[in-house]
Amino acid sequence: MLLRTGSLVCLVACLSACAERGAGPVVSVGDRYVAADTSVTDYRLGVGDKIRVTVYNEPSLTGEFWINPDGAISLPLIGTIPALGKTVAQVAAQARAQFGDGYLRDPKVAMDVIAFRPFYILGEVAAPGQYSYANGLTALNAIATAKGFTPRADRAVIRIRPQGGEDEVNYRLTPELIVRPGDTIRVGERFF
Repeated sequence: MLLRTGSLVCLVACLSACAERGAGPVVSVGDRYVAADTSVTDYRLGVGDKIRVTVYNEPSLTGEFWINPDGAISLPLIGTIPALGKTVAQVAAQARAQFGDGYLRDPKVAMDVIAFRPFYILGEVAAPGQYSYANGLTALNAIATAKGFTPRADRAVIRIRPQGGEDEVNYRLTPELIVRPGDTIRVGERFF
């Protein structure tokens, strides 16, 4: 009888742990697993990014601008330019074309991201919350930013929901697992 009770307790604990990890499989390969020295080269702009726009010899058109909640950037003289999901080079080319369409002769426009949209971390970390993203951020760095794991944290698997996504995906926690701007990371609780 004691053996059955022990087996039942073990079975319930295993099922609870599986339920905590989510219904889906644990991913350990793919585009989120990259070499540590790889940075974001084809970064797509999103709401909350801040970019610096430099228009050569036009200080009144140069400045820092946020991507608005509607996914556009509002620039002086030419108005709004759609930026959501585009690279910085694509938005700069569009701004160059619009400045050159009757406003400036041969405009030189440069753009770069000066503040990425934040990432969010919750669950079994010491300081859950919203944090500034840095290019090349890994999941382990994100956890360190949130002051590390709690004693109950599952250190093998984390869940990530990308910005705009509806579902969390379970990822094996390795040093190569990268975080993207706008991601929501959840560190679950372990039961053993």
